[in-house]
Amino acid sequence: MELKQDMGSRQIKDVIVAHPHIGEILGRFDIGCVTCGVGICLLKDVVAIHALGAEAEEKIEEEINAYLETVS
Repeated sequence: MELKQDMGSRQIKDVIVAHPHIGEILGRFDIGCVTCGVGICLLKDVVAIHALGAEAEEKIEEEINAYLETVS
């Protein structure tokens, strides 16, 4: 997973605080990190650990990168 702005290497809690829309994207794929109180997992690991499959991971990557293009 290659995310713009090195977003994949950031902790999920920081990502969601700065970019709530990314939490919405993850939520559509049943990745419920928005409610996690810890949030130290890296965004790239969060997606991989859910083993959604290559097609779903590609879709998440596309959606997050498309969103990041609108905010940069």
